[in-house]
Amino acid sequence: MGDDESVTEHLDVLIVGAGLAGIGTACHLERDLPGLSYAVLESRPVSGGTWDLFRYPGIRSDSDMFTLGYSFRPWPTPEAIANGESILRYLRETAEEYGVTPKIRYGSRVVSASWSSSQARWLVSFEDAGGEQAVSCSFLHLSTGYYDYADPYLPSFPGVEHFTGELVHPQLWSPETAWAGKDVVVIGSGATAVSILPAIAAASRSAVMLQRSPSYVISLPQRKQFSFPALARLSPKLASRAERIRSVTVTSAFWHLCRLAPGRSASWLIGRLRGLLPPGYPMENFTPRYRPWDQRLCVVPDGDLFTALSAGDVEVVTGEIATFTERGIRLKDGRELAADLVVAATGLRIRLLGGVRLDLDGEPVDPGTAVMYKGTLLAGVPNLSVTVGYDNASWTLKTEMSARFVVRVLRHLHRHGYRVAVATFPASPDRTPLLTLTSGYLTRAAGRIPSQGRRWPWRLASSYWLDALRMRFGPVDGKGLDFTR
Repeated sequence: MGDDESVTEHLDVLIVGAGLAGIGTACHLERDLPGLSYAVLESRPVSGGTWDLFRYPGIRSDSDMFTLGYSFRPWPTPEAIANGESILRYLRETAEEYGVTPKIRYGSRVVSASWSSSQARWLVSFEDAGGEQAVSCSFLHLSTGYYDYADPYLPSFPGVEHFTGELVHPQLWSPETAWAGKDVVVIGSGATAVSILPAIAAASRSAVMLQRSPSYVISLPQRKQFSFPALARLSPKLASRAERIRSVTVTSAFWHLCRLAPGRSASWLIGRLRGLLPPGYPMENFTPRYRPWDQRLCVVPDGDLFTALSAGDVEVVTGEIATFTERGIRLKDGRELAADLVVAATGLRIRLLGGVRLDLDGEPVDPGTAVMYKGTLLAGVPNLSVTVGYDNASWTLKTEMSARFVVRVLRHLHRHGYRVAVATFPASPDRTPLLTLTSGYLTRAAGRIPSQGRRWPWRLASSYWLDALRMRFGPVDGKGLDFTR
């Protein structure tokens, strides 16, 4: 597959992925470049990406919705931490409102993309209900997310073959999975685990969060009073925009504080929990071994996890698994946890570019050896952009920044009659990781993720306002990015 005879359509832009970033990028094309021809290929039968795929109880945003929502369509309610159903509805309504929905082609799994220098275009091969297909495009944008949708990370638990209960990964949660009246153990201490526990606590017979080591947890209001109530009465939309600015600023300032004064920041975070936990509660269960923001903070809306702990509906256990038994889990310290249902909230498996194979005139591209230009373009790969979000802030802040930059690149190509835009990394081994967190899903993927340089434009500042200023107002044909006819 892939010869010219098989191509029946050519597009200006092809977007791969109809999740949060893909829909957002398509909206920016509709808003800023309305005459452009484009399509969105989505491998699943519906849009929404993560927010349709994940169906576990308690699924919700791990960032506030004022920044996780789009800048051009502010989050419409004071609900700062929203459930998955609300987010999915918001995404689909946005796609409908901006005319993106008719451009999405479902059940189209992109397999490979081959760049032809002589024709200055991508030939994209995909599979749909009709078999193998191909389409060509002048510019390719990959918004495929960062993890494997079909294969989550599940460790090899010793003795699991003897377990007679049900073992489920949250990514593969089934509607048939029941927890009412059962002993449930949730393995993990991240955002997924702290979301599931309060949702199942009341109906289960027992609910235990089993963690090898704690994560930093912060309680935030699920619904917020707007910071500018007079503005909210005048215009809820403007109030939401103002709340977005405030949230971005506070989050960025807190992240920098955590990096500059990790000890004091850790003490402050842990100290905030003391008043939410039962008197005399062992704080070692909420005292991490790492510095704040070495991994993402886990948000608990309205302290629901701590309410369940105080009520005795949830227990947090810190320990290591020795073996699964027929009826539960035995820890290395000898304790045994009864379990009818074990939820392995053990993380994701990184799969950047959605597994799409890239080649340039027949030469394969290895994303793990590539360097990112402005966090958006792969060096040495023409007319290709990739969505990668921030690891220290809302994912959407960075993906929208990239979408706007892609619009600028496309506009520059068309205005000046150029056909090709390619970033060229200087001959230097001076590189740094693209994603800096020490979370397990990232350390397991070391060597498969593109890197970045140490200075702008090859490295972002991890500061939204500075990055946004440079991305939106710096010269689009600046140092490192070449345009040719």
